[in-house]
Amino acid sequence: PRSTLFPYTTLFRSGVTRMPVGKSVDDYLAALAPRTRDVLDEIRRIVVGEFPSATEAISYDMPTFSLAGRRIVHVAGWNRHVSLYPVPKGDSQLLADLGPYLAGRGTLKFDLAKPIPYDLIRRVIGRLGG
Repeated sequence: PRSTLFPYTTLFRSGVTRMPVGKSVDDYLAALAPRTRDVLDEIRRIVVGEFPSATEAISYDMPTFSLAGRRIVHVAGWNRHVSLYPVPKGDSQLLADLGPYLAGRGTLKFDLAKPIPYDLIRRVIGRLGG
């Protein structure tokens, strides 16, 4: 169902609200609450810093970054957290470090009420793009 407070926002049964879907990554980010937008802006900077040739688009209703036509990471802003998809495979130390942030199959969830581990996110993005 759609939220009556934010008509382009989906309200899930759990009460968690996902932010509006935009036509571009800039539109998507502009529709977010300031804290969520700041975190996704920093993740965007990390992707571009690690992979200057990365392209961005909306895919699966969320910002998606690609390299040479291959999607490497999706990010989503919510009212209480941000999520990254997918979880990288093949690095046991990285997977161990990601343990507290694993939230379902292929999902990393970072609580906005806690410090965001940008160094860990940089490792994730590096692994996904490598």
